Amino acid sequence: MELTLRPSGQRGGADHDWLRTRHTFSFADYRDPAHMGFRQLRVINEDWIAPARGFGRHPHRDMEIVTYMISGALEHRDSMDNTSVLRAGEVQRMSAGTGVEHSEINASRDQTAHLLQIWIHPARRGLAPSHAQRAFAVPDKLNRFRTIVSPTGEGGALRVHQDGLIHASVLERGRDLTYALAPGRHAWLQLVDGALDVNGTRLGAGDGASAAGPGDIIIGAAETAEFLTFDLA
Repeated sequence: MELTLRPSGQRGGADHDWLRTRHTFSFADYRDPAHMGFRQLRVINEDWIAPARGFGRHPHRDMEIVTYMISGALEHRDSMDNTSVLRAGEVQRMSAGTGVEHSEINASRDQTAHLLQIWIHPARRGLAPSHAQRAFAVPDKLNRFRTIVSPTGEGGALRVHQDGLIHASVLERGRDLTYALAPGRHAWLQLVDGALDVNGTRLGAGDGASAAGPGDIIIGAAETAEFLTFDLA
């Protein structure tokens, strides 16, 4: 199966006093017609937020927003009266629907918050806004594809309003996994940390890769690696 590589160093982004961010797809001031998203996947932003800083209250609508916490702690407040702290290993899903406002502030005064923010177009507009959060411990992701987001929410996954799956994995060095991508499906793999060999292509931290089914995606860990696998229509 042929892969299309999206190298980390070619991502867009910005470096502010309080935020370092890298954009896999066009976002904010970064515009690249060749990278406007992938299938229903619109945004993968990797953010490093300085202690006690963050995104003030701002609006969203008609978007499924998934936050994957890598390290540190992030305080979430929204106009649905939800307040929570997202810590390493936790995942949050916010369906913006007809409209919601929220803020995201680093909850620590001495540690950087490191996260992936993921936006997925919903299957239909005008949904009622909602929020959910869940922890996925490393043993639950170790050497397997652990479904963390799905359209049904089965098995403890967070539910999104779209025909898409997100699997989280921590693959130990020397181990491998095979993902069977069905006909008509499309995969995006995003490497958080470590090093992988994917169908003979080496990926480092921050790299992404896409593929179209049918076929097998064979993933081997050159170093212990944490990564997400998206399975999209």
